[in-house]
Amino acid sequence: MAVEWAGLGPELLITIDRDSGTGLRAQLEDQLRAAIRTGRLAEGEKLPSSRELARALGLSRGLVQDGYAQLQAEGYLTSRPGAPTRVAPCAVVDPPPPVGRREPERPRIADFRHGVPDLRLAPREDWAWAVREVCRTEPNSAFDYGDPCGELRLRKVLAAYLGRVRAAEVHADRLIITSGMAQALGLLLRVLAANGVRTLAVEDPGAINSTTEQATAAGLATVPVPVDEDGLDVAALARTDARAVLVTPAHQWPTGVVLAGHRRQELIAWARERDAVIIEDDYDAEFRYDRDPVGSVQGLDPDRVVSLGTVSKSLAPALRLGWLVTPDRLHPALADAKRIADRGTAALDQLALATLMESGRYDRHLRRARAEYAARREILLTALAEHAPGLRVTGLAAGFHAVLHLPPGADEDSVVAQALSRGVGLHGMARMRRVTPTDPQLVLGFGDTPRQAIAAGIAAIGDLLR
Repeated sequence: MAVEWAGLGPELLITIDRDSGTGLRAQLEDQLRAAIRTGRLAEGEKLPSSRELARALGLSRGLVQDGYAQLQAEGYLTSRPGAPTRVAPCAVVDPPPPVGRREPERPRIADFRHGVPDLRLAPREDWAWAVREVCRTEPNSAFDYGDPCGELRLRKVLAAYLGRVRAAEVHADRLIITSGMAQALGLLLRVLAANGVRTLAVEDPGAINSTTEQATAAGLATVPVPVDEDGLDVAALARTDARAVLVTPAHQWPTGVVLAGHRRQELIAWARERDAVIIEDDYDAEFRYDRDPVGSVQGLDPDRVVSLGTVSKSLAPALRLGWLVTPDRLHPALADAKRIADRGTAALDQLALATLMESGRYDRHLRRARAEYAARREILLTALAEHAPGLRVTGLAAGFHAVLHLPPGADEDSVVAQALSRGVGLHGMARMRRVTPTDPQLVLGFGDTPRQAIAAGIAAIGDLLR
């Protein structure tokens, strides 16, 4: 779609060199042709009026009108009485080089992609209300550069929330607001590397690829540690040279197991003995169903655990809001790293989140989302029981994904490929493992998969699963 500019006409970068020896009209026409051919001026885009362009370039209006008329005759421009001059729809445009990676098309029936909440549930009206409230009530100072560690109001609200809901031991002056989970982890890994940490242990299976990218950028090596039915194998961790470990204890990604109580104690003991740091990724703890609440590991030893959180799952990834709960000894370095990185996360968004939480709208949204995900979980289980009976399903006590255990000998990649040919997107567990062998499994996300798509998708691939 062509850009529509407000006002008398859009600005247009044209340079006229009166000492070049080339006629002024020729320069104007040549630059307009080049702009159209290269796509800088898109099909249907409005040009400045001849009067405005003549004034901006210091040319006579008649010269600009003659130039426009010549380009109309050549088929580059089009105009009609009383309407602005525009780039003609049939103008020859050399396609610009491709930019970035093109997003693949979503499967037409269902896409069981994981790690994404229901984007349709994003509380747009509540967020818009919170932003309006901030703009209406906050003083002028709120629009200045703020504290790089984050707005104090949000840090106080988050400290109270995390203490109440996650049993974390949090003080507002030890919270750092970040631009999402990725920035939080990146800052932390760089600070750990500067403090002499050389190896980061990661759960296997887990988010190995993305974590390895972050660790490599910080100068750290990564070592996989297996996960079993009790969570991270701390004995295996102790056999590595790691002095930092990234864990998802409340709902292990992607198996869904909870780090058992005795493993939590073993993990704390390992960190104290090795002078190590535990990085707790509390990515979707808000969404639990038929399981007792599980507290934060950070609450067991605030001096050894750095807790990372985000609203990417609870609200929407596009908000790019996260946080670090820091031990005293790491806070100054992390605060400096955040200040150097970007001088602080967008202050108005922070204040909007604080307003949302203080008003109770955040909690109400979580209750609605939790009820919706619980309903989808039941639809998924019912569909699997009908179309793939006998297959074990695990990891459903919290979050919005499940692990489906395929029959022994099944080929994950083949099942995924055949399902995609039928319009259903699946994801195999093997791609999330580095070393630990596993039986064939699928990770079925239902966060951003509508109810009707869940049932239709499983029905379309039932024979493949069996």
